[in-house]
Amino acid sequence: MAKQSKRPQFNIDKCSPSYWRIIIDNPPFNLFGPDTIPQFDAVVTALESDSQVKVAVFESAVPGFFLTHYDFIPPLEATTKLPPGPTGLPPLPDMLVRIGRAPVVSIAKIRGRATGVGSELALASDMRFASNEGALLSHWEIGAALVPGGGPMTRLSRLIGRGRALEMLMSGNEVAGELAERYGYVNRSFPDVELDEFVDTLATRIASFDKETLAAIKLHVNKETLPPESSVAPEWDAFIASVGRPAAQEKIAQLMALGLQHDQDVESRLSYYAGTLWR
Repeated sequence: MAKQSKRPQFNIDKCSPSYWRIIIDNPPFNLFGPDTIPQFDAVVTALESDSQVKVAVFESAVPGFFLTHYDFIPPLEATTKLPPGPTGLPPLPDMLVRIGRAPVVSIAKIRGRATGVGSELALASDMRFASNEGALLSHWEIGAALVPGGGPMTRLSRLIGRGRALEMLMSGNEVAGELAERYGYVNRSFPDVELDEFVDTLATRIASFDKETLAAIKLHVNKETLPPESSVAPEWDAFIASVGRPAAQEKIAQLMALGLQHDQDVESRLSYYAGTLWR
């Protein structure tokens, strides 16, 4: 297992025994890397094992960022050497699959950039709600010659259809909350001042109902809508393979030179900067 980061990157706010807020807090950009994995696994395990929790809302404490891309500073071996999770999948796809299958209703409250892993967490959640002004969703990986690895090809295509999924994944463009709602990428998008109240009211209402009944409804919906693990696993293999290719190594190095993972403007406009590498 990856070395545990000393600083907590996830905080669990138990609004009640049945309603938890999972607050992502890894400033300045909410990157996701090998040191994030043990902490995220602990969160997922808690959701799976707690007998009372019914609803979990994923949200961010970092202004401008929900959850962003994978951390490219640690060597690739820091990720590839990690043992598989309980599903038999590598850690990140394992945890995303488990969120989808857990007997807990998961809600992504998206304020800020949901880029790469952030989009993958949103897609793995049962519901997604976004800020009109503040949410930006994207899969920028094409700009760095990378294949996304956390299951977005299979999940996004099921959610918004083949054409729109290909548009998102092949252009690397970002979409704001209102367009994400039109595409079906998120359930609904709200003026930023209304987002918290709506999600809290919905989560509180769902948490008031019977846990066994909620779990049964989710189980049956899952049977009709969730991709099989056999579809998710190859995406991670494709991601790892793409990281090692010369084109990806070149583009990642160029982005790092521009300020990736250090410069606020680069992280805030990552889709734009990734696109400039090919001009």
